[in-house]
Amino acid sequence: MHASSPSPTTTGRVVRRIPVSSNFELYAWLFMRISGVLLVLLALGHMAIMHVLNDVATVNFAFIAARWASPFWRIYDELLLVLALIHGGNGMRVIFDDYIRSPGWRLVAMIVLYVVVIALLIVGSLILLTFQPVP
Repeated sequence: MHASSPSPTTTGRVVRRIPVSSNFELYAWLFMRISGVLLVLLALGHMAIMHVLNDVATVNFAFIAARWASPFWRIYDELLLVLALIHGGNGMRVIFDDYIRSPGWRLVAMIVLYVVVIALLIVGSLILLTFQPVP
């Protein structure tokens, strides 16, 4: 079957498949696998530091301020934030593609998704990169 020929769906409707000349879906699939492994490692490290090695009573503003005094921990947390948001956003993009049939509603959902992911990336990155504890 040619990529642009109509294909039947389970509801009996015919959906036109647009030929895709790029490898975006392949790269998105690969990103999900690599970022998933990195996220597991980063999240386990975060959980170990924040909840196993340190007690709830010791994790406070002063603890975070001391931790973020090191560029390593800021980069670590930034990487965790960026990977988690992009990984989750890409997963939601795939879910929207699979379950939202109307092109108009799919466009609305994608726009909302992209706005939310970008806004959270900007706000989270601003907090991480510009945090200065008051002396």
